[in-house]
Amino acid sequence: MQVSEKNKQVNVQHLGLIDYAQAWDYQEKIFSETVQTKIANRKQPDQQQTTQNYLLFCQHPPVYTLGKSGQEDHLLLSVKELAEKGIQYYPINRGGDITFHGPGQIVGYPILDLDHFFTDIHRYLRTLEEAVILTLANYGIDAGRIPGLTGVWIDYEQQKNPRKICAMGVKSSRWVTMHGFALNVNTDLSYFDHIVPCGIKDKAVTSLEKELGGQQDLEEVTAILLKHLSGQFGMDVVSATAKAGY
Repeated sequence: MQVSEKNKQVNVQHLGLIDYAQAWDYQEKIFSETVQTKIANRKQPDQQQTTQNYLLFCQHPPVYTLGKSGQEDHLLLSVKELAEKGIQYYPINRGGDITFHGPGQIVGYPILDLDHFFTDIHRYLRTLEEAVILTLANYGIDAGRIPGLTGVWIDYEQQKNPRKICAMGVKSSRWVTMHGFALNVNTDLSYFDHIVPCGIKDKAVTSLEKELGGQQDLEEVTAILLKHLSGQFGMDVVSATAKAGY
């Protein structure tokens, strides 16, 4: 793909509170269509179609998801207990271990053709992390990375009480991404008591609400995060307030 053919437009869609399976199906639809377009372009170089980029923001009802490299015993509840507590559970095809999604959390699903940006998954994850780090800095929170661990952490240098505030797990095929990140804003952290978050046993989980001592405006945090994602990736954001037409 030539530089002149790169499409940095990103269709941003706010899905609101949506069932995890429904959002997953929607992601898979966009992801599969993008991959198939790239396969067709490779077979027919004289009939190129430009692939599109998406960034989906949403919240989910309480759900645990287990990545393909995760361990099932990191879920500390039985099937019966999950049902009693009204929590869903899905083994899924992203990287990483087990995590929680729920109301008050900003979940972001970038479905990007990295041929339009940069073809480097390590850099992709670090860029997502940097956008979150810059967002937290807007709220006076010093956050960063812990070597060898994906995601964004507080007390990441001295590690006297390291706390994860944003988890990440992605899938990529033919440089097309799906799944993404989950930033705890006003999240009920008690749900993390029933799992070994991200498979890490000796570190805690936190939220913007807990660190700042009060609930935060979720729409405001999302807008700031979008600004930093756009800046870090060089995105041309379009349809930033549109609902998804799925």
